[in-house]
Amino acid sequence: MMVKKTLFQGLVLGGCFLGAWLAFSQVDFMKLFNAERAGDRTEYKLGKIFWESIERQEEVVTNDSVNDGVRKILDRIAEENGVEKDSIKLHIVSKDEVNAFAMPGNHMVVYTGLITESKNEAELAGVIGHELAHLEKNHVMKKLAKEVGLALLLQMATGGQGSEMVGESVRMLSSSAYDRKLEREADMSSVDYLLKAGIDPRPFADFLYRMAQGADVPSAVYWVSTHPESAERAKAVLRYASGKKFTKKEVLQPSEWKAIQKISAE
Repeated sequence: MMVKKTLFQGLVLGGCFLGAWLAFSQVDFMKLFNAERAGDRTEYKLGKIFWESIERQEEVVTNDSVNDGVRKILDRIAEENGVEKDSIKLHIVSKDEVNAFAMPGNHMVVYTGLITESKNEAELAGVIGHELAHLEKNHVMKKLAKEVGLALLLQMATGGQGSEMVGESVRMLSSSAYDRKLEREADMSSVDYLLKAGIDPRPFADFLYRMAQGADVPSAVYWVSTHPESAERAKAVLRYASGKKFTKKEVLQPSEWKAIQKISAE
């Protein structure tokens, strides 16, 4: 009786194993892989289309001192945090608005208004780290999928939607906040990025608080007005950074920073 029972159990287990193997073998892994690749291609195309839309309408900064200086800050943060720096497409736009934003396909746009209103490289680095987190955490596509919809995104990527829809999507990314959870995640990630890069995160909190107070800053402070509760966010950044040790390493020479600000203000 025991032998029969053991034999029966063995047959059942063997049958389960065979069934699982057959089911597993029917999974089209190439199809799944291609679906992932298709998603990457869609994001790449959207980023290209969005940037081309901005490029047609805005004045893009071509000055090497400005581009190279801001790029140095981004590269330091990326390198020290295991982010492929060459994958980030940095664009500097000549505009008085205090703003920066991330777009699909690893595009990051920084306005000269943000550069001129940053008191030092660390303040600018905090904002860059925040936007880098939006890219690295896939916040950009989550926001677009939620607010625009996957169907429309696919249509835009394949040329099925006109410039009006593209422009509206760009405006949405540049002038509206992510939800509170994603904003907080980006803030805290920026602090982590800065610490690893040897950049003091406290000036980032100073920037948030100063912008929130609205003193001596332009009315078009989009980066703060679209990121609500900036004063509270400043306090959260300070609490999170408190007591964490790091070795401070300047990214730019003082003369480089002054030159970047001067050129950006002109």
